[in-house]
Amino acid sequence: MSNTPTLTSMTTSDLAEVLFCCGLQESDRPTAEQVRAAIRDRIGACGGDSSGCVALVAQEAGDHPEIYRARMRWALSTVSRAYRGLGTAAA
Repeated sequence: MSNTPTLTSMTTSDLAEVLFCCGLQESDRPTAEQVRAAIRDRIGACGGDSSGCVALVAQEAGDHPEIYRARMRWALSTVSRAYRGLGTAAA
């Protein structure tokens, strides 16, 4: 049995960390479906383990704190909107 979290058990913060590592940008004005697809794809590319995203987020926070803050705020609010009402832990 795997200890890998499923999308339904991930928090808004967990999903925001995954989105942070995706190629989507705020300027793209992605739809909720694009956000959910990007998160699914990124987790799939990591073999279902989002811990690699955590390491990248930490590195970005240290290397570029001025960019990190704005991008993480965007990721958190975008995930909240994209998963609202879907019955996930992030909702």
